[in-house]
Amino acid sequence: MATATFSTGKSAVVFKTALGWIALEVGPHGVRGLTFGHADAAAARAAMAKTLKHLKGTSSDYEAADDDLIADLADQLKRFAESEPVNFDDVPLDMEGLSNFQRKVLAACRRIPYGQTSTYGELAAAAGSPGAARAVGRAMATNRWPLIVPCHRVLASGGRLGGYSARGGLATKQRLLDMERAR
Repeated sequence: MATATFSTGKSAVVFKTALGWIALEVGPHGVRGLTFGHADAAAARAAMAKTLKHLKGTSSDYEAADDDLIADLADQLKRFAESEPVNFDDVPLDMEGLSNFQRKVLAACRRIPYGQTSTYGELAAAAGSPGAARAVGRAMATNRWPLIVPCHRVLASGGRLGGYSARGGLATKQRLLDMERAR
């Protein structure tokens, strides 16, 4: 695996995939964040720093994170980028700073199977908050774990794409859906 440490700790890595450069950071409670679709390692590093800027601590605050988790997740992400159906259900996430509602929405989103979609309204109902489709959209817009929490599988009513805050916006969302043959 061609990884490069981008902080003083071993818990942050950047690597190239078919979906562009990915950066991920793992802390003692799981994956703190992930960003993808970048043209180079430096852009991935900068995006990860921006993604995690509001959280306490940085990867340099940790001793070596779970090297097996990092290696396994990097391998899974590379396979996913090559259109292999990958299940990220067992990947632990560090949900520091999230409300109970956001946690429920993210958990419901993680249950959307590869190659299938849901709507913001359906996801709101699955999270126990029917009628909260807009709030679900806001929760998806702040998803620190795209691909692991597959927010690209969440559509607006009528099957419209809705929004997508990961790099490349709606074009990337469509690419991921096409990759999974969901549309």
